[in-house]
Amino acid sequence: MLVRDAMSTVILTLGPAHTLREAATLMSARRIGAAVVLDPDAGGIGILTERDVLDSVGLGQNPDTERVHAHTTTDVVFAAPTWTLEEAARAMAHGGFRHLIVLDHGEVAGIVSVRDIIRCWMPDREPAGLARTRF
Repeated sequence: MLVRDAMSTVILTLGPAHTLREAATLMSARRIGAAVVLDPDAGGIGILTERDVLDSVGLGQNPDTERVHAHTTTDVVFAAPTWTLEEAARAMAHGGFRHLIVLDHGEVAGIVSVRDIIRCWMPDREPAGLARTRF
């Protein structure tokens, strides 16, 4: 199975001037763990994750004044839609992250997460009760 089969194509895109509270509100409403940040002044495409927001709040920073650009990862590992899920999982494990932005011909095509990969690898039907005992 390929990344294009698992990735989310409806993505949240933020600008660098959004506050962390705005980002968190939008991410929470969509029940997603990462957003693409488009910032031409900082090199183009970056990613903001729920971990970035959590780390900022944990440091006592104010989410109403902290801007997305200060917490965006710009040294991003990108996936191609033609990667296998194994390649994506390997990149995530090697880099220690849970999301990959998917680029197709230099354009953002989606995001693939660990959760997306697990959904693809899980059998369609499981006997009752097994879902809770596996993890």
